Amino acid sequence: MVVTADGKLRVVSATQEPELFWAIRGGGGNFGVVTSFEFRLHPVGPQVYAGLVVYPFAQARRVLQAWRDFAAGAPRELSVWTVLRQAPPLPFLPDSIHGKEVVVFALVHNGDPEEGERLAARVLEFGEPAGSMLGTQPYAGFQTAFDPLLAPGARNYWKSHNFVEIGDELIDALIRGASALPGPECEAFIAQLGGAMGEVEETDTAYAGRDANFVMNVHGRWQDATDDDKVRDWARGVFRDTAPFATGGGYVNFLTEDEESRVDSAYAQNYARLQQLKLRFDPDNLFRMNQNIAPAALARTA
Repeated sequence: MVVTADGKLRVVSATQEPELFWAIRGGGGNFGVVTSFEFRLHPVGPQVYAGLVVYPFAQARRVLQAWRDFAAGAPRELSVWTVLRQAPPLPFLPDSIHGKEVVVFALVHNGDPEEGERLAARVLEFGEPAGSMLGTQPYAGFQTAFDPLLAPGARNYWKSHNFVEIGDELIDALIRGASALPGPECEAFIAQLGGAMGEVEETDTAYAGRDANFVMNVHGRWQDATDDDKVRDWARGVFRDTAPFATGGGYVNFLTEDEESRVDSAYAQNYARLQQLKLRFDPDNLFRMNQNIAPAALARTA
């Protein structure tokens, strides 16, 4: 159910209002307020093999190359993200590494736990880990594992790219960026994409960028307003230095308020169709407090 700008409550599906259904799967709040929805569930867990493997920063190039090569052949059931940040005071890490730059691999395997353990052993062989915490645990529990690092109240500034591949030059640029982290809560992470989402045609939904195999988010997070310029400059620098290796697109939910110019590239070839549908369902651009898709007529006169 969607309430559109004209106040109408519409039932939206592949057969009812199919154009609006297409638009909101990626265009989101630009087209109305979703009051209820139905979705198809997929079985997960309830137990999964998951956890963290942490490497000293001195091994960054070696372990990132190993991760890249491993990810290329890893089964769909396994996802391994990499995070470059300063080590929080986790109990499985030695005190000597707390507050130091590290490379973290966060993994989860949705399948037989014994197979998950076997695959995770490969991640432990990327180099010489500083510490690890791996095991079978509830999927719902692993989802909350990083909540203490993301408590409300902090200042945030993000920059993001999509990548098809992770080359050595990109790895070097990431390492340079992580060598200059402006604070203990700042990080750059790269998540694996592909899998089922990559099997959907680019124009089947408004969401674009299905050719990307990785997404990076440079996450500036800090507490003191006097650090605003320092953290933003750092995030923008990492974004600039990694741009030559990116697709040009990005995940729209990672775009910040000063990136309106990137909205069209985030939707790629779907953007023109979204603008036409915006003109149809929200011609006055009522829903604009977002990464805005302007109606086609407004876009021409802007």
